[in-house]
Amino acid sequence: MSEQIVGLRSSTTPKGVIQVTEGASAKVKELVEAEGGDLALRVAVRPGGCSGFQYEMFFDSDIAEDDLSADFNGVTVVVDAASAPHLEGATLDYKDGLMDSGFTINNPNVSRSCGCGQSFS
Repeated sequence: MSEQIVGLRSSTTPKGVIQVTEGASAKVKELVEAEGGDLALRVAVRPGGCSGFQYEMFFDSDIAEDDLSADFNGVTVVVDAASAPHLEGATLDYKDGLMDSGFTINNPNVSRSCGCGQSFS
């Protein structure tokens, strides 16, 4: 069974900034409901880690004017303008299994990542 993927698009990046699978949006929706607020999932790229950049994901209620935002199956996902080029074409997924659980970002822009898997360049 393949998952439906929906893209967050920007007028300056027509390919789509980030895509979110149904599994990821369902898990985020569950977590937002548990938090009990009107929150968006912010996905960002920040300098740091052993390879130069690292992902950051957190719930946010402040959306800036230049943020990109889109609804994915009832979940608002927000990307700041500085992170958008690093996330173009990336896919956010969630897996829940015996050997592998959690959120992952599959990003075609990554040229290398560190051994711990937490940072990239």
